Amino acid sequence: MYVMKHLNFRSSVLRYASALGICGLLALACLPLVGYLDLANIIMLFLLAVALIAVYLGRGPAILAAFCSVALFDVLFVPPRFSFSVNDGQYLLTFLVMLIVALLISHLTTILQKQLEASRNQERQTRALYDYARQLTGVISLEQVTEALQGCLRKSLQEQALNNVATLFLPDANEQLPLANVSAADLLIVNMVYRNGQVQEGERDIDKHLASLYLPLHGSTRMRGVLAITLPDHAHFLFVQEKAFFQALASLTATVLERLHFVEIAQSTELQMQSEKLRSSILSALSHDIRTPLTALCGLADTLKLTQADASSATTEMIDALRAQALSLHNMVGNLLDMARLQSGKISLRKEWQPLEEVIGASIHLLGGALSNHPVKVLISPQLPLLNMDAVLMERVFCNLLENASKYSPEKSVITINAKPDDQLALISIHNEGDGFPDDANEELLNIFERGKQESSIPGFGIGLAICRSIIETHGGNLRVFNAPEGGACVEFTLPLGTPPKLESEPVKGNSP
Repeated sequence: MYVMKHLNFRSSVLRYASALGICGLLALACLPLVGYLDLANIIMLFLLAVALIAVYLGRGPAILAAFCSVALFDVLFVPPRFSFSVNDGQYLLTFLVMLIVALLISHLTTILQKQLEASRNQERQTRALYDYARQLTGVISLEQVTEALQGCLRKSLQEQALNNVATLFLPDANEQLPLANVSAADLLIVNMVYRNGQVQEGERDIDKHLASLYLPLHGSTRMRGVLAITLPDHAHFLFVQEKAFFQALASLTATVLERLHFVEIAQSTELQMQSEKLRSSILSALSHDIRTPLTALCGLADTLKLTQADASSATTEMIDALRAQALSLHNMVGNLLDMARLQSGKISLRKEWQPLEEVIGASIHLLGGALSNHPVKVLISPQLPLLNMDAVLMERVFCNLLENASKYSPEKSVITINAKPDDQLALISIHNEGDGFPDDANEELLNIFERGKQESSIPGFGIGLAICRSIIETHGGNLRVFNAPEGGACVEFTLPLGTPPKLESEPVKGNSP
C-alpha cells in the first residue's frame, strides 16, 4: 500500500513538472517571434498549450499551466518586459480574460476527456458483459461458469494477467456454505452477505486476505450463493464508479447458476422417471410370463392331491407344502403385477358405498390359515358411516396389512383393527404386538422392495406396503407407519368420508284382519 502511494505521488509530481516545462519551452520558443507575431497570437499559443495539457496531463496540471502562462506572458511579452509591472492598464483585463479562458478550457477539456474515458469504459464493460452472457448460454458445469467469469473481469479491468479474481461460494444441499479453506474474516463476511443479501465491501487489509467486494447471488426462488471479487489495489476504486457493472455481473451469474440447478433437477427427474418406467415394464413382463406356469403348478398340485388319496402322510405333507409354496409365489407375482398397474395408472377405481366391516370380514376370510394363530380384534366406531371405495382393492390392502402383522408378531398374539371417524376422514389402524418397526423406520419403508430388516428369515420382497400406499393414495387418503407407545408396530391410513346416501327404511306391514 505504501509503495502504491509513493508511486502515485511521483506520478503527480511528474505531471505538474511536465506542465511547467511545456509552458517554459513555449515561452522560450515564442521569444524570437516578438515583433513578428501580435501579442494576441502569442496568447492563443499559450491557450493551446493549456488545452493540450488538460487533455494529456489532467485538470490539476492544466490549472497550474493557466496561471504559469499568464505570469510568463506578463513577464516576457508585455511591456515593460522582464518585470511584473504593466504600463497599460488594459493589459490587466487581458491577463484576467486570459486566465479565465485558460481555466475554462482546462475545465471543459478535462470534462470531455473524462466523458470519453467513461464512454470507452462503458463500451468495454458492455462488450465484456455481452461476451459473458453469450458464453453462459453454452455452459454445462460450474467450472465453465467460473472460467467465463474470470475472463469477463480480466477483460473489463484490462488486466489479462490477473488470476483468481473471482470466487464463487455456493451452498450445499443443507443451505450451508462450504467454507473449509477460507479465513475467519472471509468466513464472517461471506456468511453475512449470504444471510442478509446485501453487498459488502471488504477491508483493504493485506493481513486479512479479504476480497475487494462481496456480492449476493439472488435467484428467483432463493439465494444462490456469494460472489467474491478481488480487485488489484489500483482498481479498487472501480467498485464505487462501476457499481452497476458488478451487480449486472452478479445477476448474470445467479441466473446461470439457477439454470444449471434446474437442469440438474430436470435430468435427475427424467432419469428417475425412466428408471421407474423400465422397472414397471420389467415387473409387468415378468408377472405375465411367470403367472401362467405358477397357475399350472398350483393346478397340478391340486390334481396330484386328488389322485393320490391313498398316499402316505409324508407324501401328502409334501404335496400340501408344494401347493402352499406355489400359492405364496403366485400371490407375490400378483402383487408385482398390481404394483406395475398402479404405477402405470392403468387401474380405474370401481367405487361403491360399502360398510367397512364387510370388507374387513372378507379380507380375514381370504387369508384363512395365515391368521389361524392370531386372533383378530375389530373395533369399529358406530359413528363410522359407509365409505365410498373399491371393495376389491381395499380387500387387498387389508390382506397385505394383516398378513404382515401376523408374520412379524409372536404366535397367539392379538392383531387389532381400529376404525373411527376423524373430522372429514375415516382413520383406520392395524396394530400387532410384535417388536415393531426398526428405530430408523420412515417413509422409505413404503417404497417398493424396501424391508425393515434386509436380512430376515421371514419371506417377502417388500412389496405389500408399497401396494397399500398406492391404493390408499388412489382413494385420496394417506398411509403411515410407526411404533405404538404401548409397543408393537402400527400401520395407519385415512380414507375420505364423503357424503353417503341416505338409507330409507321399508315400512312395516301390519297384520291383515
